[in-house]
Parts: sequence; structure tokens; C-alpha cells
Amino acid sequence: MTYTNTSMLNLEVKDYSLWITLNRPDNSNAFTIEMIHELVETLYIADADSEIRSIVITGAGKNFCAGGDVNDMLNKVGMFAGEPNELRERYIRGIQRIPKCFSEIYTPVIAMINGAAIGAGLDLSCMCDIRIASEFAKFGETFAKLGFIPGDGGSFFLQRIIGFAKATELTLTGDIINAKEALSIGLVNFAVGANDIESKTQEILNKINSNPPIAIQMSKRAIWHAYRSDLNSHLDLLAAYQGITQRTSDHFLAIDRLKNNSSPDFSHK
Repeated sequence: MTYTNTSMLNLEVKDYSLWITLNRPDNSNAFTIEMIHELVETLYIADADSEIRSIVITGAGKNFCAGGDVNDMLNKVGMFAGEPNELRERYIRGIQRIPKCFSEIYTPVIAMINGAAIGAGLDLSCMCDIRIASEFAKFGETFAKLGFIPGDGGSFFLQRIIGFAKATELTLTGDIINAKEALSIGLVNFAVGANDIESKTQEILNKINSNPPIAIQMSKRAIWHAYRSDLNSHLDLLAAYQGITQRTSDHFLAIDRLKNNSSPDFSHK
């Protein structure tokens, strides 16, 4: 499938990975209604594409994503237009489509956090499966400082990554932390030099893409299911997934790779 840049996103396929760059650098890659729609639709399309085994999300310029546009908040336009119930409905039909999309897709997503990930930008990174930060990255759950809440789902995701106590602290204080502290509290998986972030991201992509794709998809779905499930229903899901994966050609190719040091062709998704 061919991917064409949109008005808000730059898209590039490298090997089996789709790289998505949020492209509003003059506005710190803050979300707009249009960007939300384009991002969600692109994620669903890539998830259905048998040639795409992994996805990267990053930001153009010096920021990853600044969340909501403060000028739009002030002027009550775009995402922030209307009376209270209009805003409620716009959240449901707008930015809340992003976490719902992440909860439904099978393809692993890496956040390559090149700069500031603030508010909904931090939350977007938390919806990704792996987070790689540059030395210039900074993170803040800053909604309270602006007098509102993480309506995009941040209160769900952040505590599941860094724990209840630390997520509560960051949410209530609105403190901004750097990449080193983000690594120390488990918010990011890797913190590397700015010149090394793309190569580190590619290294992780290569590891993911070299594994049997059906197992990768189902492993991701299993992890997400465990987010919000009780043990018994989760075990039922795992039994079903295991029954499927252990009868795929991928499984037997992977065993052959282990036994004979072969290089199987997992040329499907």
C-alpha cells in the first residue's frame, strides 16, 4: 500500500514499518480536530496493511506533541468550541477516538519522543507500546495547571505505566520532568542522545519485525486485554490465542530458526 502525506502528518514506510510524523512544528505539533482524524484513520489503515508490522510516531521540529493548542482554548475554537455538552460530545467523537484506536489495533507502536511531550502529547506517548526518548525530551501531565483534566484518557494510561502514586503526583502538581527522570520512573523504555534516537528506534523495530508477526499481534492484544481484565477471562483469551499461534506456519518456522539457525521469511502479517 502507498502512504501519502496528509495535511497534518508526514508518512514514510521503511522496510516493514510505518513512520508517522506529527507535522505542525510551528504549533509544537499540538492536536487539531483534523490531525486527530488523520492520525486515527492512518493507524487503522496501517493496522490492516499486511506489509506493516510496526508503527513509529514522532514529531516534526523540536517537539513531540504539546497536546491541545492553548490559543484555541483561549479563543474557544476548534476542539475547544461550544458549550459544556458540545465539548463533552466533541471529546467523545474527537480526541477520545485515539485511545480507543490504540486499544483496538494489533500492530505495535513505538513513540520516538524527540522533544516535549506535554499534556495530551504525554498521554499519546503512553498509549504507545514502547517509548524512546531523546536527551531533549521532557514530559508533563500539565492539565491541572490550565484548570482542566486529562480528558483524552491520560488518567487511565499514566498510572498503569508508572504506578498510582507517581501518576497522582505528576497529575496533581503538573510538574515537568526530563528524560533522565522519565527513565528512572519507568515512563520511557530508553533515553538516548538526540543523534542516536532514530538508530535506537530502528534497532527496536528490527527486533520486533524479525519475530513471527501473528505472535506479535496476539501478544500485543493479550497485553492490552490484561490492562482491564480479571485473571480468569484473561486466561481464557490466552488459551484461545495459544491454540491459534501454535498451529500457524510462523510457529514452526520459528522453531526451525531456533534449532537450525535459519532465517525464515515471515512475509505476512
